[in-house]
Amino acid sequence: MKKHILADLRNGIRTAAFGGEVVLVHEFHRPPYGGGNQFLLALREELRRQGLTVSRNRVGTAARAVLFNSFNFNLETLREMRRRHQVRMVHRVDGPVSAYRGKDEELDRDIWKINHELADATVFQSHYSLNKHREMGLEFKSPCVIMNSADSAIFNAVDRVRPPRAGEPIKLISTSWSDNPRKGLDVYRYLDETLDSTRYEYTFVGRCQASFRNIRHLQPVASRELAALLRSHHLYIAASENDPCSNALIEALSCGLPAVYLRSGGHPEIVREAGLGFGDCREIWPAVAAVAARYQEFQNRIAVPAIETVGRSYREVLLNPGTPAPVTR
Repeated sequence: MKKHILADLRNGIRTAAFGGEVVLVHEFHRPPYGGGNQFLLALREELRRQGLTVSRNRVGTAARAVLFNSFNFNLETLREMRRRHQVRMVHRVDGPVSAYRGKDEELDRDIWKINHELADATVFQSHYSLNKHREMGLEFKSPCVIMNSADSAIFNAVDRVRPPRAGEPIKLISTSWSDNPRKGLDVYRYLDETLDSTRYEYTFVGRCQASFRNIRHLQPVASRELAALLRSHHLYIAASENDPCSNALIEALSCGLPAVYLRSGGHPEIVREAGLGFGDCREIWPAVAAVAARYQEFQNRIAVPAIETVGRSYREVLLNPGTPAPVTR
């Protein structure tokens, strides 16, 4: 296994006298940061609300289960944890990494090898992700699907902007932490070049390898500020390619925004009837106009899983291995 593939945790995995019942193993960062980091922070708080004690990268005598994320851990310390502690090991997997990076298929196979070495069960974030791995011949240990969710205390539709009125500009927004070109670079460039400023106002929040002329570009902001920005817009555009379960898209839907989305990755199973998809850039503006024309109808169809439901599903996988594998959407 190539040394550069697996990230070291800043403080390592520590042993505590008591610790949490559930241990989350991930290299956490203070937001703004990527979607996996955002979701795991929300999951930690939800599991605590449900009465569990939760530790980050800290294993103790109270530990009953460990959730380790993708490849964001030190492999040797995780192996040592497996040897020294009688705990259930659950692997949260996204990707395939090679599908959204356009490279690193070797990394997908390394993740699969780790899964078979250390995991008792696997959580995929979308059926797309599970099936795409299977197409590559990669079958994981006891897989189930639990879609991501956003922290409802932050990403909610309270005080969202009213629906657009006739003659008013429709406010569009997209967000992305990563500046990987596959996050939608070509689509955003097209939208910037073709934006009709008499009909639309467009804001992009995050990192992007483009210099916009017509789209307002804001740098990444903390979660509460991001949620407020989302609620001040009408419609979300998701352009990432082969994204297994876009946390950015889930946050937008949670704030009450219907979506126009690239028919790729997990987008269709996240949005379902709460927006319209596109396959070619020329389809985007007609889709935006169609959603705007029936705005309330699309908005009423938003149905992303609540963090409470997602937390219960993770709890079942982590602590009750005899129960049927949950599927949330």
